[in-house]
Amino acid sequence: MHASRSGDRFAAFRHVSYARFFFARFLGAFATQILSVSVGWQMYDETKSAFYLGMIGLVQFLPALLLILVTGSVVDRYNRRAIVAICMIVSALCAGAMLVITAFDAFEPILVFIILTIFGIERAFNSPAVQSLAPNLVPAEDLSNAVAWNSSSWQTASIIGPVAGGLLYGFSPVLAYTVSFVFFLGAALLVFMVKKPAQRTSSKAVTWNTILAGFRFIFGEKVVLGAISLDLFAVLLGGAIALMPVFASDVLTLGPWGLGLLRSAPGVGAIIVAVTLASFPIRHNAGVFMFIGVALFGVATVMFGLSQTAWISILALMLMGAADMASVYVRETLIALWTPDEVRGRVNAVNMVFIGASNELGEFRAGTMAHLVGPVPAVVIGGLGTLAVAILWSIGFPQLRRIDSLDAPNSQDHK
Repeated sequence: MHASRSGDRFAAFRHVSYARFFFARFLGAFATQILSVSVGWQMYDETKSAFYLGMIGLVQFLPALLLILVTGSVVDRYNRRAIVAICMIVSALCAGAMLVITAFDAFEPILVFIILTIFGIERAFNSPAVQSLAPNLVPAEDLSNAVAWNSSSWQTASIIGPVAGGLLYGFSPVLAYTVSFVFFLGAALLVFMVKKPAQRTSSKAVTWNTILAGFRFIFGEKVVLGAISLDLFAVLLGGAIALMPVFASDVLTLGPWGLGLLRSAPGVGAIIVAVTLASFPIRHNAGVFMFIGVALFGVATVMFGLSQTAWISILALMLMGAADMASVYVRETLIALWTPDEVRGRVNAVNMVFIGASNELGEFRAGTMAHLVGPVPAVVIGGLGTLAVAILWSIGFPQLRRIDSLDAPNSQDHK
């Protein structure tokens, strides 16, 4: 991992509360991956509809969009640790609901969409709370180290979780949902064990002025605006995750275990990049590095869409994950370092909606387009769109392109 300013690669773990938070986040991410793989395969197996796969993303995204003016303010005004713990419990209940309808052979798309909508509401609060809680658990000098470990936590779960989900689902769908349920409960317990951290909160009355503070900060800070919007449009166009059940079943003729491999491949590539960054951290040209990562993500997406051979598809997905990790690490560090704590929840709420739009809404885009023109053209066109976004944003946000090192904003001219 990227070392802290003190040179200690494990600096963040010297803080007990962060260590508990890290493992809680890992368990939650692991459980989410199992749930995601299982629901995706089960939905396509039951309906054979790419459109329904896209709807899985849409129903999870809409709550974050509709609640954007609420979630950030809640995270900034109330105990972030408690919010994360409650959200983990709600996630466990959603996994438990999938377990029940599967065990009793009561699968209906509408029931699944209702459960996933509740899951989306939970994520609308959980995502900004998680992103805002981590900086409260470590001192500023260890924040970049914590960000690196946070990214690796998610990526590691993205490697192991889908494979485990595919294997568990192949053995028994009931077992897959049971494991997801237990892991969510374990994550909640660990979060409850985190000592309540210091947090800047506002006692001012909630007004439109305070609610919109996150938007004002983002649109006033061109580097943050460029970084967030780059992720939004790049992944919105290039995301192929929703169509992996289609590729695994119809294009590459693989089963649930094969789907798990496909879902894990991006995480493998991401971890390789994370380990490389640990040995060779970004010293200069961080902005250019980020744009190159986005461009490579688009190229790899096109490769995946055109491939009809399993090992080539897996290599393309690994490259997608590697490129995404390179760009995400730069973006997350910039946003974490340059956002004041008193508006961190509101800024992260907006950021999470943008990320949700790029992921879940991107899944809806992919599923709808695949329903209309087929899965291969849907992925290839999206990858080309991502490549175009990288070029356009590098021209439209020169401040972002000129970012040199990942230091605090007062250490370099970023305006």
